[in-house]
Amino acid sequence: MNKRFYLITRDLHLYLGLFFAPFVVMFSLSVFFLVHAWLPGANEPPGPRRVVRDLVLPANLEALGGRARVDALHGVLTGIGVNGEIGFVQYDVKQRSLSIPVVVPGRETTVEIGLTARSAIIRQRDTGVWDALVALHKAPGPHLADLRMNWWPMRVWRWIADGTVYLLFFISVSGVYLWAVLRSERRTGLALIAVGAASFLGIIYALIH
Repeated sequence: MNKRFYLITRDLHLYLGLFFAPFVVMFSLSVFFLVHAWLPGANEPPGPRRVVRDLVLPANLEALGGRARVDALHGVLTGIGVNGEIGFVQYDVKQRSLSIPVVVPGRETTVEIGLTARSAIIRQRDTGVWDALVALHKAPGPHLADLRMNWWPMRVWRWIADGTVYLLFFISVSGVYLWAVLRSERRTGLALIAVGAASFLGIIYALIH
């Protein structure tokens, strides 16, 4: 029974690790760009603006708030050819206008809707593949949790991100198990675990003191 369990764990550790390796690489690269705040191509100027008139707007759009307003705006944006994750909605009461940033990984679109004129000004900017990695890394985050994941591809991505975390946990635990059953490697492994733990705790101590 122990041998069978070992073989199953070893195979899962190997093949699931290989399958999810590209996701781990993506998260690693995106952390690099997050830390160094350097995104090649992110400062590209926006393209020419596009104006759309005679918008069909929900009658109660101004009265809506939060996720209800975002959901209502998705229908309006789809009608003018803009799709993506709505970051937030800025409402200018005096001008009766809405400013809406819409993000697709690698592309950012700003839509300004004039409620009185029932028109929209659309500006689009390509941010590049590296910015796309950063956007995917930050997407399932806690900020504006009631508004986030309002575009279905990003909801799918959240499931993938969760799955990657669970798999990393499994690979870590199974790796420790596979190491533990190899008696010849226990001493070296214990030394490396001890050094790694001491390094981690030392860094944390230095940061908080």
